[in-house]
Amino acid sequence: MRVVFLGTPAFAAASLEALVDAQVEVARVVAQPDRPAGRGRATAQPAVARLARERELALSQPENPNAPAFVEELRSLGADVFVVVAYGYILSRELLAAPRLGCINVHGSLLPDYRGASPVACAILDGVPGTGVTTMWLDEGIDTGDIILQRYVPIDPEETAGELSDRLAHEGAGLLVETLRAVEAGTAPRIPQDRSVGRYCRKLRKEEGVIDWSQDAERVVRHVRAMTPWPGARSAFRAEGAAELVDVTVERARVHDLVAREAPAGTVEPGPSVVCGRGTVELVRVRPAGRKSMAASDWWRGLRATAGRFS
Repeated sequence: MRVVFLGTPAFAAASLEALVDAQVEVARVVAQPDRPAGRGRATAQPAVARLARERELALSQPENPNAPAFVEELRSLGADVFVVVAYGYILSRELLAAPRLGCINVHGSLLPDYRGASPVACAILDGVPGTGVTTMWLDEGIDTGDIILQRYVPIDPEETAGELSDRLAHEGAGLLVETLRAVEAGTAPRIPQDRSVGRYCRKLRKEEGVIDWSQDAERVVRHVRAMTPWPGARSAFRAEGAAELVDVTVERARVHDLVAREAPAGTVEPGPSVVCGRGTVELVRVRPAGRKSMAASDWWRGLRATAGRFS
């Protein structure tokens, strides 16, 4: 099999590494361009681009992969299959038609559930016991192509979206290698999706990280897990007697109890724990604005406060 690989973040890099380790011929790697990142806005290369350079693979990082000249360049490589994993662009009809056998995608859910850009966060928010990975033939829809293979992955009750995404990336990488072997043997299935079912998950926005303490404790904890590491589950905090609000990102939390409280939602109790619409949430790990991640107990002790409130 001769493959062109299109992908960008760490989730995709796991699949590229699996192809190289399986000695699949990767004729070209295509990733998004290097862009400024972090507080210093220094130029950073995507995980897939970095891996391609480390493995000395031919690499392209076009601003517009659907440009006719670039489509023709990829077509001239004579690839059997394009593998697309979290590339970040919607591919044109012309690009989808370029490889001899078609385009294959690795998606982080059990389709048709959780189509779209944030399947891992959505699954955690919904509180489902498990999710999975799917390989499919790409079509012009968003995650609507015919299914090839799927693998179920249970969700740990305390794992974050970042941790679950890492596990799914490696499960998907193995499933991709298995899928390409089936394609090469001519045994890869085409199972049509029922487009009338399944939830669509749009790309997360930064403002969605804000914690709503009026929700019940279980929902708040799922929100923290789903928003970690990005966009981060955060809330403005004011210690009793303090004049200023401080943004605090909650990185780890667990349900303390589901007992109703008379105190308003957001009130911090010793522990520290936070009153919710129903029950309380124990803070385990936090990152105050401008500071490093720390144990929530150390943060609370360092405040020398007896009370406070998140808003």
